[in-house]
Amino acid sequence: MLKSIFKLEEPITTTNIKSIEIEKKVVEEQDYESIPSQSLLVNAGAGTLAGIAEHCVMFPVDSIKTRLQMISEKSVSLKNTYNLKGLWKGVGSMFWGAGPAHAVYYGSYEFFKHKMNIIEGKSHIKEAGAGAIATVLSEAFLNPFDVIKQRQQIEHASGNMINCGMKILHKEGIGAFYVSYPTTLLMNIPFNSIHFIIYEYYRKKLNPSGKYDPKSHIIAGAMAGGVASIITNPLDVSKTLLQLRGTSHDVAISRANGLWEASKIIYQRNGLMGFTKGVIPRMLYNMPSTAISWTAYEFCKYILQKNIKKNENEIRV
Repeated sequence: MLKSIFKLEEPITTTNIKSIEIEKKVVEEQDYESIPSQSLLVNAGAGTLAGIAEHCVMFPVDSIKTRLQMISEKSVSLKNTYNLKGLWKGVGSMFWGAGPAHAVYYGSYEFFKHKMNIIEGKSHIKEAGAGAIATVLSEAFLNPFDVIKQRQQIEHASGNMINCGMKILHKEGIGAFYVSYPTTLLMNIPFNSIHFIIYEYYRKKLNPSGKYDPKSHIIAGAMAGGVASIITNPLDVSKTLLQLRGTSHDVAISRANGLWEASKIIYQRNGLMGFTKGVIPRMLYNMPSTAISWTAYEFCKYILQKNIKKNENEIRV
C-alpha cells in the first residue's frame, strides 16, 4: 500500500538486472520476428542488397552453367569464355537488374505472407502461393536483364549492357526480351515454391526460438536452393535455348517459340540427358547463392529494423 502511495522503487539487485536484460532480449527478438508486418520498405531494401550479393558473388558459376547448356555450334566461338575476365561478362546486367527485382521479390513475398496469415514452417500451400506471386512480379522486371546477361556470357563481341540490349532490340524486337518469360515462370514458380517451403521448414526446425541466427539461414537457404535447382533444371535448359536463340545459326533453334518447341529440339539433339545439362554448376550456383541471399536479407532486415526501432525510441524519449 505504502509502496503504491509513495511510489517507492525496489532496490537494484543482480536479479533485477538479469530480468531487465532478458526482457530487452525478448523485445529485440520480437521486433525482428514482427518485421514482415511492419515495414515493406525494410523488406524491399534488404531484398535489394540480398539480390545483388547473390547474383554477383556467384556469377562465374552461372556463366559456366550457361555455356554447358548451349547446344554446340561450330559458328559459336567460345574463345576466352573460360578465362577469369570472360566468366564475369554480363555481371553489370545482373547488378542493375537483380537489385530492384529482388526488392519486388522479397517485399511482395513478405507482404503476401503477412496478408495470408502464414504460420512459418506449417502453412506450406500458402508459402508456395506467396512465393509464386513474388516470382511472377519480380521476373517481369528481371527477364530482360537476364536475356542481356546470357547474350553477353556467350557472345565475344556483345559489348556493354546497353549496346547488347540495343542490338537485341533492333535485330529481334522487344519480344526477344520476353520470349522466355512463360518458361521462366514455369521454372521459377515451382523453384521458388519448393525453395520457400524448404527454407521456412528448416529455418523453423533449426531455429525454433525465431531469434536472429545466421547459421540457420545459411543451412536452410543452401538446402532450399540445392533441392529446387535439381528439380527444375530441365526447364532451365529450355529457357537458356530460348534466350540464346537469336545468336544461333541453326534454323530450328532460331525459330523456336516457347517451351514445347525448345524441349523437342533438346530431346532430338541430346535425348533425355540433354535436360540434365548444367545441373551440377546450377546446383553449385544456387546452394551458396540462396544461402548468401537469405543470410544477407535476414541480416539487412535485422539491422534496418533495429535502427528504425532505435530512432523511434529516441523520438519517444
